[in-house]
Amino acid sequence: MSRQRDLPASLDLLRGFEAAARLLSFTAAASELFVTQSAVSRQVQQLEEQLGVKLFERRTRALVLTDAGELYAREVTKALNALREATAAVRASTTPVVRVTTTVTFASLWLVPRLAEFQARHADISVHVVADNTMRDLERNALDLAIRYSPETAAGAGAERLFGEHVAPVASPALLKGRAVRTPEDLLRLPLLELDDPALSVPWLSWKVWCEAMKLERPRENRGLAFSHYDQVIQAAIAGQGVALGRFPLVDPFLADGRLALPLKGRQYATQATRAYWLIVPPAAARRAEVEVFTDWLREQVAAQANGGKRRR
Repeated sequence: MSRQRDLPASLDLLRGFEAAARLLSFTAAASELFVTQSAVSRQVQQLEEQLGVKLFERRTRALVLTDAGELYAREVTKALNALREATAAVRASTTPVVRVTTTVTFASLWLVPRLAEFQARHADISVHVVADNTMRDLERNALDLAIRYSPETAAGAGAERLFGEHVAPVASPALLKGRAVRTPEDLLRLPLLELDDPALSVPWLSWKVWCEAMKLERPRENRGLAFSHYDQVIQAAIAGQGVALGRFPLVDPFLADGRLALPLKGRQYATQATRAYWLIVPPAAARRAEVEVFTDWLREQVAAQANGGKRRR
């Protein structure tokens, strides 16, 4: 018998099946693999046809593994994990690469501006940044570490706290020039830059919530702009297009170099005490020298940021 016929025609079929078997959902598997639900369903159907056995029972509101499916899922999981380990070992034996996943905002405003300093000190280590707002499985996606903004309960086992966050209005000095902004009411007469967040997934970045915290009535008409990503909000504030709710310490560098200023002082800060930025490193990745170098550098940057904040206060 040909050895080629001993295996499924495509590794994608196995990846789709493994995700569906683990999550017991074609929809959840599709989200994890960044494909459509119908694509995962077709992959499983193709695999069943090639094997000549049924792997799932498709019920009205549930997906259940058959006995053959359970057996195959166990073995496929072992095989894919072995392939992941072998791939990581081969990559580590060539050019050292550190693969980082984090949010778009953290990558854009905090991490990416600092990477030139890391590269200057460690030119032999490549850094690959995967920036999106999906909480990825690090080992399954061949990622070495994550920096997540979340409550501690959602950060994951072994998470290391880097720093917390607080919020205050910020604006370009050019926008504030010649304007008397002494009270929150004065501030609300200026154009307000909003994060377009209809589901209020980050309510502390909403002017409505800020006004409620300040016990103010939000103006009915806002002449400002709204953006789908927070880094766009900050770029608009730097360009003098309105007042933004600044996330500290992410916007610290813009205050330090004068691109942004605090129109109001002190009491207007709103702290998100339950949330923080967390560093997550799987045990296997933590043992690699280049990952240790990168995480040590991250901690240095966090310490330098904390000391800079103390000096400014």
